[in-house]
Amino acid sequence: MPDLTHEIAAGYGTGIIVCGVDEVGRGPLAGPVVAAAAILPPEGLPPALAALINDSKLLKARTREELAPLIRGCARVAIGMADVGEIDRLNILRASLLAMKRAVEGLGIVPDVALIDGNKAPDLACAMRTIVGGDAASLSIAAASVVAKVERDRIMAGLALSHPGYGWERNAGYPTAEHRNALISLGITIHHRRSLGPVKAVLATTAESKSACDSDFDK
Repeated sequence: MPDLTHEIAAGYGTGIIVCGVDEVGRGPLAGPVVAAAAILPPEGLPPALAALINDSKLLKARTREELAPLIRGCARVAIGMADVGEIDRLNILRASLLAMKRAVEGLGIVPDVALIDGNKAPDLACAMRTIVGGDAASLSIAAASVVAKVERDRIMAGLALSHPGYGWERNAGYPTAEHRNALISLGITIHHRRSLGPVKAVLATTAESKSACDSDFDK
């Protein structure tokens, strides 16, 4: 379970402002990548709440949804995003780092140290420490991961209302069989990441079919 070991090592509890940063949505075929930054209160989270927080991937959806507003109520939290256009233009890694940067900048305060999940750090105006597997080790990163996951799932569920059939309310844009089949049967939407292989393959097939139809028409 995540704890405050990394935060304390960075100076948490001595007046040093430490924030945890995590992103969600690097693997989907559609939708934005979403990051969150979280600064825990100087006195710490309520023990009962802290005991429930974990890497968002290890929590059930209902638990995440219950925890997110509690975390927001105790900690200073901000969300940052990079949209599909930015993902296609920059690549998913750089877009993820951009989302993290926007999340930290949205806190309204410059932290002294940012604990970043993973082995790559965004361009921030503070000291940074990367932690591989940070969402399972650092309480502030885990808190950020829960908030980011809930926010992104909410966004994808909203997009599913206007783009039914892809199952985004269930798969959040990840490449499930349902989503892949819908790409073929329903086509590509404006929310799909066109730089990713499965989406590019459908686009190429569509282009080939159109070319063949145009050739037949010209005969």
